[in-house]
Amino acid sequence: MVKMYGIPNCDSVKKATKWLQQNKIAFEFHDYKKQGISAEKLKDWCKKTGWETIFNKRSSTWKEIMKAYEGIVNNLAEAIQIMQQHTSIIKRPIIEIKEEIVVGFDEALYKEKFKK
Repeated sequence: MVKMYGIPNCDSVKKATKWLQQNKIAFEFHDYKKQGISAEKLKDWCKKTGWETIFNKRSSTWKEIMKAYEGIVNNLAEAIQIMQQHTSIIKRPIIEIKEEIVVGFDEALYKEKFKK
């Protein structure tokens, strides 16, 4: 089963949704703005890609709150805490395909991961 995590009004999530639908790939959507995200799920993703990949320092949310953290995130535990409190900082979308994850929208990568 394919599961996409994100926020429905995000442009990258919209592109990924459209691509999956056009390619007839069934998926479940998890809106982490409404449904939240567990520390365990974030740890699992970070193990697979590193927290620096998941934590979006270019997000407007990070730019708004970074002064409170002196612009620095020092470690995985701190990153997870911030991502749970401010889910908009999590890079979007994150798609789980079996034991793998794909972060962001990249059509070439999607074609490779979803080969039939």
